[in-house]
Amino acid sequence: MKHRANEDEATEMLACFQILSDTHIRSDDNHLYNRHLRLALEDIASSEYVSESCGIMHAGDITDHGLIEEYKALQRILLDYENRLPAIAYTVGNHDVALGDWAYRMEGYETVSGRRDTYHDHWISGYHFVFLGTERGLERFATLSETQLGWLDEKLGEDAATGKPVFVFLHQPLKNTVAGSLEHQAWFGVEEDEELRSVLLKHPQALLFTGHTHWHLESPHTMHRAGERGPVMFNTASVAYLWNDDDAYVQGSQGYYVEIYADKVRVRGRNFVEGSWLAAADFEVEF
Repeated sequence: MKHRANEDEATEMLACFQILSDTHIRSDDNHLYNRHLRLALEDIASSEYVSESCGIMHAGDITDHGLIEEYKALQRILLDYENRLPAIAYTVGNHDVALGDWAYRMEGYETVSGRRDTYHDHWISGYHFVFLGTERGLERFATLSETQLGWLDEKLGEDAATGKPVFVFLHQPLKNTVAGSLEHQAWFGVEEDEELRSVLLKHPQALLFTGHTHWHLESPHTMHRAGERGPVMFNTASVAYLWNDDDAYVQGSQGYYVEIYADKVRVRGRNFVEGSWLAAADFEVEF
C-alpha cells in the first residue's frame, strides 16, 4: 500500500499506528467523553489504515477518576470493536492513579492494560515503542525514579545504531516544550524535568508524545524540537475534550495517525468528530 507523503513524491509506507490520549472515560455509557471515544475508534476501524496499523498507543488519562466502574465502561466500548482494531498499549495518566489508593487505581489500570508496571517497552513491526509513567499517584505531576530514567537511557541506546525512530510516550510534557506546557499555561508536569530532558537529548532519534494539556492540535507549539538535533516532542490533544490558548474549554475530539517511511515519520492530526484531517497539524520529521 502506498500513500503520498507530499505533492511531489510517493513513498512506501513501512508501518503506521494511531495515538489517542486523555479519553477520561466515565462510568456512564452515554457520557460525551465515552461517545467521543467511540467516534475515535470507529474512525480508526473504518480507515484505510486499519489493516496495516501496528497498534493504537494511548498517552494516558484513560479514565476520569481511576474507578473500576470506569474501566468496566471502557471494556464495554472495546468489546464492541473486538476484532476490528489493532491492540492498544496504554500509558498511565494522573487521573488514572492520583485520586485515591494507588493499589486500587493500579488494579483498574491492569484490567485494560494487562500490567501493573507503569513503564514498559515493545518492539512492534520492527520499531521500538517505549512507555513511561509516574511511580506515585501525584495530583498532576509525574515522578520518575532513577531506575526508570536509567532504564529509558538504556532502552533508547538500543536504537542508536539502527537509524530508526523510537516512539516514546509519557502523559505529562516537559516544561516549556509543547502546547499547554509553557510556564504561564501551567500544564507541564514532570518532577524530574531536567533529568528526563538530559536523557532525551542524548537520543535524537526519539519522538516523545505527551498528553495532559488537552490543547487542540491547531495550537502553536503542537510540535517542539529540543535542541538543534532533537528529539522532537508532540502534544497529542485529547479525545474527551479540548483546550485553547485563551485558557478555555473547546468541545471536540482529536488524535494522531502516524505514518513511518524509510526517511521520515509523518504525524497527521485527526478530527474524530468530523472524521477529517487537520491541515494545521500535519508534520514530517526526517531521519
